[in-house]
Amino acid sequence: MASIDKNKFQFVKRDDFASEAIDAPAYSYWRSVIRQFLKKKSTIIMLAILLTIILMSFIYPMLSDFDYNDVSKVNDFSARYIAPNGKYWFGTDSNGKSLFDGVWFGARNSILISVIATAINLIIGIVVGGIWGISKSVDRVMMEVYNVISNIPQLLIVIVLTYSIGAGFWNLIFAMTITSWISIAYLIRVQIMRYRDLEYNLASRTLGTSTFKIVARNIMPQLVSVIMTTSSQMLPSFISYEAFLSFFGLGLPVTVPSLGRLISDYSQNVTTNAYLFWIPLTTLILVSLSLFIVGQNLADASDPRTHR
Repeated sequence: MASIDKNKFQFVKRDDFASEAIDAPAYSYWRSVIRQFLKKKSTIIMLAILLTIILMSFIYPMLSDFDYNDVSKVNDFSARYIAPNGKYWFGTDSNGKSLFDGVWFGARNSILISVIATAINLIIGIVVGGIWGISKSVDRVMMEVYNVISNIPQLLIVIVLTYSIGAGFWNLIFAMTITSWISIAYLIRVQIMRYRDLEYNLASRTLGTSTFKIVARNIMPQLVSVIMTTSSQMLPSFISYEAFLSFFGLGLPVTVPSLGRLISDYSQNVTTNAYLFWIPLTTLILVSLSLFIVGQNLADASDPRTHR
C-alpha cells in the first residue's frame, strides 16, 4: 500500500454547530412577490398607465391655476370649442375652459374618493371580520346584521344616503363606507373559520398561544391575496360609483370637478365636439381597468401557494 502524504491534507477543528447550518439561499416572501408580479407583461403596461394617470392627477394640479368654476372666457368666442392641438392638448369646451386641466383635476378627486373609501372599508372589514371569525357570540349577532344588509342593493344604499345627506366629498365617502365593509368582514370571517382549526393552529392553541396571535400571525398572512383581490375589485367599483352618482348630480357638488362630473357636463357632446365626452370617459376606463388588472396580478403574485 502506498504511503499517504500528510502534507496534502489539512486538519480542521470539529464544529458541533455546522450540522445546524442551513445550506440554502436566503428567501424573502415580498421579493418573491415582486418578482412574480413584474413577470407579466400586462402588469408592466397597466402599471405604466396607472402611474402616469396618478402622477398627472396629483402633480399637475399643484402647478396649474385652473379654476373649474371660471367662466370668464364664455364671451370669448375665439377660445370656445377649440379642438385638441399643441396649446390645448384636450381642447376646450363651450366656456373656453381647458379640458386637459379639467380631466386631471377631476381624476384626482375620483381617485382620492376611491382610495379613501377602499382603505376605510378594508380596515373596518378586516378588524370586524377577525373578531367575527373567532367569537361565537359575535357571530350570532353579525350573521343577522349581514343577512339584512346583504339583501339590500349596495348602490341603492349609496344613492339614498347621498340624496339624504347631500352632495359632498366626505358625504360621498361616508355613503360608500357605511355598509360596504360588512361584505369584507364576512369574507374574512369565512377565511378565518377555514384556517383556524388546522393542525398547526391547534398546536399553537395547545401550547398556550393567544387567539389574537394565532389570527394575526398564523392566519392573516395566508389572506394577503384575498385582501388584494378584494382591493382590486373595490377601487374601480368606487370610481364607477362616483362617476354614476355625479352623472346624475348626486355625488360631488356641481362646483367640484370629477371624471363623473365631466362626463355628465359633456354628455350632450357624444357626436358634436365628441372629444369633450370621450376623453374623460376614456380616462375613467383606463384608470378603472388598470387598477383592476394591477390589483389582480398583485393578488396572484401574493398568493402563498405560488411560492412553494
